[in-house]
Amino acid sequence: MKESPGSHTHNSSYSAAKGKPVASGGKPATSGYAKTGTSRDAQQQAPRDRGKHEARTGQKTSHGEQQALHGKQQEARNARPHKSHQTKPNASVDAKQHGSGKAKPYPSRKAKPNRDTRPKDSGDAKPYAPRDDKTYTSRDAKRQHRYTKPYAPRDARQQAPRISGREHAEELRTGDQIVVTIKRLGINGEGVGYYRRKAAFITGALPDEVVHAKVTRVEDKFINAELVRIEKRSPQRVDAPCPVFGICGGCQIQHISYPGQLKGKEDIVREAFSRYAGLQEFPMKPILGMEHPWGYRNKAQLQLGMQEEGMIAGLYAADSHKLIDITGCPIQHPKVNEAVDKTRNVLQRLNTPVYQEKSNQGIVRTIVVRWGFQSGQLQVTLVAANDRIPRLDQLVKELRLAMPELTSIALNVNPKNTSLVFGSKTTILWGADSIEEALGDLEFTLSPRAFFQLNPLQTVKLYESVRTAAALTGKEVVVDAYCGTGTIGLWLAPYAREVRGIESIPEAVEDARANASRNGRDNASFYEGHAEELLPRWVKSGFKPDVIIADPPRIGLDPRFIEAVLRTKPKRFVYVSCNPSTLAKDCKELLDGGYSLEWVQPVDMFPQTSHVECISQLVLKND
Repeated sequence: MKESPGSHTHNSSYSAAKGKPVASGGKPATSGYAKTGTSRDAQQQAPRDRGKHEARTGQKTSHGEQQALHGKQQEARNARPHKSHQTKPNASVDAKQHGSGKAKPYPSRKAKPNRDTRPKDSGDAKPYAPRDDKTYTSRDAKRQHRYTKPYAPRDARQQAPRISGREHAEELRTGDQIVVTIKRLGINGEGVGYYRRKAAFITGALPDEVVHAKVTRVEDKFINAELVRIEKRSPQRVDAPCPVFGICGGCQIQHISYPGQLKGKEDIVREAFSRYAGLQEFPMKPILGMEHPWGYRNKAQLQLGMQEEGMIAGLYAADSHKLIDITGCPIQHPKVNEAVDKTRNVLQRLNTPVYQEKSNQGIVRTIVVRWGFQSGQLQVTLVAANDRIPRLDQLVKELRLAMPELTSIALNVNPKNTSLVFGSKTTILWGADSIEEALGDLEFTLSPRAFFQLNPLQTVKLYESVRTAAALTGKEVVVDAYCGTGTIGLWLAPYAREVRGIESIPEAVEDARANASRNGRDNASFYEGHAEELLPRWVKSGFKPDVIIADPPRIGLDPRFIEAVLRTKPKRFVYVSCNPSTLAKDCKELLDGGYSLEWVQPVDMFPQTSHVECISQLVLKND
């Protein structure tokens, strides 16, 4: 399992609408039209042909009368100011414009307001309902201004598109509105349903909900849409506690109750094996969740930026370069949040220049904080574009005064314009070179750049599930492929005869060896290289593993590694995965190569996000 990426409160309607539509006169439109009736405006703007005039007024007119009326209407129309939603004239003016010597009483607004003027918001006003697919024109506005969209309900607060009446999904266009029943959660936490047999992915929608959504993208095999309103609400929907949920991109499913999250993640795993491995039924154990699914992350890497209110630390919004302040993030440990806030405050008080990517100016880029759950030690690392931080000694002093529990303060220099957080050079400004942390009976030293599991409580459950899948008796030889800093191999070492770890990153191999020495795991050794290359070489020399464990990145196993495993034929293969889709695809290759899937164990390593970890036990057939 590799480190997973990193969190706006939503109301019950989960509406994406932002504001009221605007009428052609520039004033906000109201919630609907009131009942219509004959009025001065209706008479002034009567149609030119006799049939339409009679239909509107209910009066019979001769051809000559019609021409005379039309002339008076045109004369009155030219005299009127071209102004939308203008004030009603008094009765005497009304009479003069119609050429009559007698003033006609104007109907009161309570009785029958003008059918063409939108009334002020009132509870008894009827909502506007468009007729057929026509475009309706406001007769009080200039002729070129038209209402091209039906008016949305007041609670939606936007101009919603018409419900699509297209017969085939292929006919859909961006902007169409569709009604979809959500069947399940997608791998990114979005709701998945079907419109005319084409998959529709709708962010924010939940299983068992019926929603209205606006199409944002149409592809050959799927539709993307944004949630407009919920017609039928899921009982699992809750109000997200984080004020920037749905904006910062760190969490995807805070709006689902925790039992609903666990069920959704189990469904994601089932769907992956059904779709990619062809297994409609397979043995899957109940997901291992958390008793308290908040405040579990032991590390934060937050970018710095400047806004009107001052310096902020946060994450970039999804698919953008807009920095979102995530002060008080509810999935970070409180000690981590506190340290981030205090560090940012010190930097702002000392006017430390914040790096600006566009101008390539400033110095400090990122605050990295790590808290030891078991040790209680605190590590703060500043990532900067260069090492010329002004008043550096004062900065260190202020940080120590603000956080007496500090164990280490470090400076990492990353001068490159890159998405990578760390550069290659790290200097300890004060304190220890590393902090200590523990998992079970294993102890680790963590330098500022060292990898360590983000959720220590769930990591213990994960590693125990791996040990169960390996089914060790003390006589087995184990290969830990993609071993990282060796944590899984070291966890299993007391139960195996020998453990060999393989990792392609040199620094991780050095950490793994140091961890083995620190914990007295003499039967564990670690090698730099690629598993698909080293494993066949070892087998050729007579080395035969009984158990192979693989914990690859999200892209899954290298095809050459799968070939090497099928040639080596270990008795058991334990697959630790952070991506159910690639897990199912790779398992399909292993199943076709002579293995059987004994069970899958999902583990919720990152509550409030769509990520789900899985351990799969595969056993060689006819062994």
